[in-house]
Amino acid sequence: MPLLETQGVTVAFGGNVVLSDVSIGIEPGMVTGLIGPNGAGKTTLFNSITGMQTISGGRIHFDGQDITKLDPGKCARLGMARTFQRLELFLSLSVRDNVRVAGDIVRANTRSQIDVEAETDRILELTGLTDVASADVAEIPTGRARVVEVARALMTRPRLLLLDEPASGQTEQESEQFVELLRGLVSRNDLAVCLVEHDLPLVMGLCSTIHVLDQGRVIASGTPAEVQASPEVIAAYIGSEAVA
Repeated sequence: MPLLETQGVTVAFGGNVVLSDVSIGIEPGMVTGLIGPNGAGKTTLFNSITGMQTISGGRIHFDGQDITKLDPGKCARLGMARTFQRLELFLSLSVRDNVRVAGDIVRANTRSQIDVEAETDRILELTGLTDVASADVAEIPTGRARVVEVARALMTRPRLLLLDEPASGQTEQESEQFVELLRGLVSRNDLAVCLVEHDLPLVMGLCSTIHVLDQGRVIASGTPAEVQASPEVIAAYIGSEAVA
């Protein structure tokens, strides 16, 4: 059973339909890809899933619960966390403080007995950020700042992690390390990861299932091999050359 499932999700702004009858599933223990041309509706779908965007039609279920009308705070408390296309970090704070603040918020909002300092140390080590923990976020490369966003999201102990272009700005080495991080996360935890990403070799090599959006509708869903072989996907997004 998918942890997250959208059923016929439609989003329209006036007469402009941004998403049309979108149905996808995101399963725990797997990395799911969401790809498509710019403007295909990928970020709008993330916004809809997390309660940031009111949908015009359809339903959204998380762990069997209808969350269609829940606000972002309630979605987060159920176990959703996300990153954004643009870096959303506190540039005047250190890497450690950017990660720790999420733990402080969780403890305050849920009255959890989480040891924030210890959990921050664990997440920094898990994500390979210990060596830059004391540096201001503004001083580190963009590729590593992307990982800080993921680390901060992990501090909320999510069950579903939604990543919007997380490899943007990463070097080849940083990208390889990031792929290994995500593989480790889903293999060690009952975690579902869905990522929007334009780095097709990364997506094809990492994701078990891929959903392809074009002009607000799903044009293909399947394994990387199945998606790459789809004539509609080739025409709309990939092009005539197969992705290595």
